[in-house]
Amino acid sequence: MDYKSSGVDIDAGHEVVRRIKGLARSTFTPGVLSEIGSFGGLFRLAPGEFADPVMVASADGVGTKLKVAFLANRHDTVGEDLVNHCVNDILVQGARPLFFLDYLATGRLAPDVAEQIVAGIARGCRDNGCALLGGETAEMPGFYAEGEYDLAGFIVGAVDRARIVNGATLEPGDALVGLPSTGLHTNGYSLARRIVFERLGLKVDSVLPGTGTTVADALLAVHRSYLRAIEPLLAGPGLVRGLAHITGGGITDNLPRIFPAGVGARIDRRAWEVPALFQFLGEAGQVPVGDMYRSFNMGIGLIVACRAADAARVVTLLEGQGEAPRVIGELVSGERAVSYVP
Repeated sequence: MDYKSSGVDIDAGHEVVRRIKGLARSTFTPGVLSEIGSFGGLFRLAPGEFADPVMVASADGVGTKLKVAFLANRHDTVGEDLVNHCVNDILVQGARPLFFLDYLATGRLAPDVAEQIVAGIARGCRDNGCALLGGETAEMPGFYAEGEYDLAGFIVGAVDRARIVNGATLEPGDALVGLPSTGLHTNGYSLARRIVFERLGLKVDSVLPGTGTTVADALLAVHRSYLRAIEPLLAGPGLVRGLAHITGGGITDNLPRIFPAGVGARIDRRAWEVPALFQFLGEAGQVPVGDMYRSFNMGIGLIVACRAADAARVVTLLEGQGEAPRVIGELVSGERAVSYVP
């Protein structure tokens, strides 16, 4: 017996590394001091780049959105989803991404699929000015179903200590400005898949009612990054008082994560039009409204909290970045929770 007969193809692993080296190198920034294939990645902060640098790190996955990618045999977007999700998670603390690492695990390594996945990761890194510093590709026979894989990402960024955004100064009366999402992003897929594939029996190439797109196109729409839109706001001292990335748990569970004690939020559901995809899922699945706002982002992917007097300026700056922001609510006194009107 040998390792290959037990299900691990070392040569396939080397082939994947050969294919992705160029992709990773295309993301390198001046701070990268190592090559892909080293035991660890080396990164140097440029002297003077930050006055008092604080490192910010996060890790996440793509969740069961991967199941849709398997069904559609489309693997070139989930890597971009992963990077953008992680970028947003550190952005809400004011951090700029520095470098990213990925973990790809599968039962049998398919170099073509791995290359598509990493191409998406590299594209996401380039778009966010973030270096793909390294990663791990694990072949684990008997652990994953044929043709399936799991994907996780790890990001490190930095922010000047004086510019950390943590919601500590939030107070009743502050305004909440919502930025649109590009679909489900990377959350709510277990419920969405059950509605679309199990209850309705649709296929990935079926047209999703009310959306004008196929199931695959609607459900695999890339989780967007908000870095470029938010950067001009962070440049203005004190303009942004809090930021919330609306992921698993929706607005209901994510927004209170940035509130100090004694502060809650009131959201006006009439302030934006819920995209057709969410309306369809709610109606087809007969999902209670409360569950919809805890399972999905409902068309709002990021929320900016600012002083009410600064709301117009925040909206103008975001519009200047090509965004379509909406003032969707305000902070109120009371329990650290979200209430909705109507």
